[in-house]
Amino acid sequence: MSEHTSTPSTPSPTRVSARLAAIAESATLAVDAKAKALKAAGRPVIGFGAGEPDFPTPQYIVDAAVAAAQDPVNHRYSPAKGLPVLREAIAAKTLRDSGYEVSPDQVLVTNGGKQAVYQAFAAIIDPGDEVILPAPYWTTYPEAIALAGGRTVEVFAGSDQDYLVTVEQLEAARTSRTKALLFCSPSNPTGAVYSPEQTAAIGRWAHEHGVWVITDEIYEHLVYDDAVFTPVLRAVPELADTTIVLNGVAKTYAMTGWRVGWMAGPSDVIKAATNLQSHLTSNVANVSQRAALAAVSGDLSAVETMRAAFDERRRTMVGMLREIDGVEVPTPRGAFYAYPNVEGVLRRTIRGRTPQTSAELAALILEEAEVAVVPGEAFGPSGYLRLSYALGTDDLVEGIRRIQELLG
Repeated sequence: MSEHTSTPSTPSPTRVSARLAAIAESATLAVDAKAKALKAAGRPVIGFGAGEPDFPTPQYIVDAAVAAAQDPVNHRYSPAKGLPVLREAIAAKTLRDSGYEVSPDQVLVTNGGKQAVYQAFAAIIDPGDEVILPAPYWTTYPEAIALAGGRTVEVFAGSDQDYLVTVEQLEAARTSRTKALLFCSPSNPTGAVYSPEQTAAIGRWAHEHGVWVITDEIYEHLVYDDAVFTPVLRAVPELADTTIVLNGVAKTYAMTGWRVGWMAGPSDVIKAATNLQSHLTSNVANVSQRAALAAVSGDLSAVETMRAAFDERRRTMVGMLREIDGVEVPTPRGAFYAYPNVEGVLRRTIRGRTPQTSAELAALILEEAEVAVVPGEAFGPSGYLRLSYALGTDDLVEGIRRIQELLG
């Protein structure tokens, strides 16, 4: 050994912070990326992974964006909180669609719904606070909670409960450290929709125990059969001082790539989140904001056309999945996902392989049937798959047919 070589007395620091190293990649985006990569390589892969409408953004919204791009006023910084005219329109849309009033000053426009999710937790969660998270849940929620220093407390409702948690389950999970409840109806990933009575009961429980409610309402217009979207603040108005509402244009108006969401809540929380956003991203792209203005200011006729198509695809997908032995599918009544219970398929030998988990089953389906689905492990316990029906009917039917052939 050279005389100039020495052993460090302290370990060298890691290159990536522990905080970010602990974050899991978005499983839904990973599945979608893998499917797209295989397609690009010439494989006939059908992807049920991404929660992304296959429709183009309605033309009147695109036209508003084109006009905005040509106006030099949109070539400059605008308020970090969002264009005042857009925040006013969001307040008006909330009154129209949800039936309660919110001040434009209580609205913060964000870069997509995900930024609203992150900032909502960042605004109210301190290290050690607990957040009750009904499972199955969207993959981003626990990561955003962890980044805020909080601890996720999962409350699981399986297919036997139509994926709907009860007040009794929530109360059993509540402790002295419980700060908030994440409420998502219509649900990603299950398509479950809480009834007005269930929503009101959960809201009253939260108010009684001083638990904040973060309610994700991005699928508000995508409900089917006799299901109705129930805004928690309309059901329990007294929650207004301890509720943050998350929403956006992505799902309703087929605008996933435009990146416009918003959060609405008590003034002190919105002020804190605005301060964070002023350092994090400042304003959302003005052209996208002008497109969102056209969306939320317009009527819902284009939305209804898409909803009717989703409804038809939903019926087709659920009917075909139910033909597979060992697959149980509660009827999804919102969003654009089916969430079959596949425990009856696990540990069955399929083309020489015996999947023990839904992750192994999803890998088998991709490799043998060239169909991409997201395993339940991304959303909570194993034993389930999420399939989006936000894709064309021909691909949907062919994809489920391949799964039937593989598993049947």
